[in-house]
Amino acid sequence: MGGKPIDEARLDRVVAEARRARETRERGYREQALKLYPWVCGRCAREFTHANLHELTVHHRDHDHDNNPPDGSNWELLCLYCHDNEHQRRLEAGRGGSAEGKGEQATFQPFAGLRDLLK
Repeated sequence: MGGKPIDEARLDRVVAEARRARETRERGYREQALKLYPWVCGRCAREFTHANLHELTVHHRDHDHDNNPPDGSNWELLCLYCHDNEHQRRLEAGRGGSAEGKGEQATFQPFAGLRDLLK
């Protein structure tokens, strides 16, 4: 191939920097979500403690990991299994099918009335 040779060292630095930025961003919204919401999976209602908190993930409802409003309105806490299932459903829907046949997203909102109850 013609053109400039690939600068492997520069490419490695760019990739490493992108990974660090992603990890920093994830730590930020994860910590915020864990402060805002009860440590309960929003789908299966499994409860979490400090001992197993690493199994509770933050799911972005609109699937945009850069959309992190401070009120947490784009997040929901899901256990590893429900989070994987949610993304699998999205992949299947994108391919024109799903286990349910329609590819629709879950609409259950277990904490929908929580704000009113806390007032």
